[in-house]
Amino acid sequence: MNQQLFDNFITVGTQVLELFILIALGFMCGKTKMLNDKAVKSITDIVLYIVCPCVIVQNFIRPFDAGMLSGLLTAAGAALSIHILSAVIAMLVFHDKVPEKNRVYRFALIFSNCGYMSLPMQQAILGSDGVFFGAVYIVIFNVVMWTFGVWLSSGDGKNLSARKILLNPCIIGMAVGLVIFLTSLPVPAIISQPITFMANLNTPLPMMVVGYYLSRSKISDAFKDGKGFICVLLRLVAVPVIAFGGMMLCGMRGTVLMTCVISASAPVAAATTMFAAKFENDAELSVNLVTLSTLLSVITMPLIVGFAQTVGG
Repeated sequence: MNQQLFDNFITVGTQVLELFILIALGFMCGKTKMLNDKAVKSITDIVLYIVCPCVIVQNFIRPFDAGMLSGLLTAAGAALSIHILSAVIAMLVFHDKVPEKNRVYRFALIFSNCGYMSLPMQQAILGSDGVFFGAVYIVIFNVVMWTFGVWLSSGDGKNLSARKILLNPCIIGMAVGLVIFLTSLPVPAIISQPITFMANLNTPLPMMVVGYYLSRSKISDAFKDGKGFICVLLRLVAVPVIAFGGMMLCGMRGTVLMTCVISASAPVAAATTMFAAKFENDAELSVNLVTLSTLLSVITMPLIVGFAQTVGG
């Protein structure tokens, strides 16, 4: 068991380090001004509106399989439960006197970087099946973020919009993918090949964007915030460990389990900063939380994912 745990740790750690090499590349491009805010915004839009939906659709181009559909529904239930768990912990732990900080701490704890950080790792460790189940986690993430997340960040429900939820690119990609999967619809190579080309950008582009934002943040400030450390440790350790234990007790095993563990163990979502800025909360704090959690995840993700793979994978 110890040898297997070590082997899994090395495997996962290698994948994380490969991602961090891409992050370092983005960091250097930011420091040398090869990338700027305008370019990164364009890259982010390309990833969000084109690459992510292509990743989802690509992995749904397969014959219908009742077992995979069952796993998909299980992953959706687990993803919703993990977000509820995170929300309960966030509401119980954080009661900062400054509302603009309190909202950021709670948002950061609840929402993981399950798209940028998790999908590449799921692809590397679990293959197409991992991305297949990971896609539904992202859909649940988006639904919760654009409902509860908007309420949490704004302090009221006036900014909730069903239109924004339904027209989210990942949800549209999921809908298209489900039609293809449920009907076993044949997709000609002239269409599937360009989708694959775009999907292959999912690892390098998001990682470089994360690196760019790291290059713009004051990393030293991230290590001075005690509440920030608590928030990050809860996000990186407590939530995935509790979620893993709960899923094991519910009988989840294999690829579905590992997909959800990888998504749950990811660092603070990059959307934390976007929401903080949009709703006039503490944007600087949000950048520090994203920075600190991303740096520490190079240690926590291999440990947690490697352990989960040994016990339940």
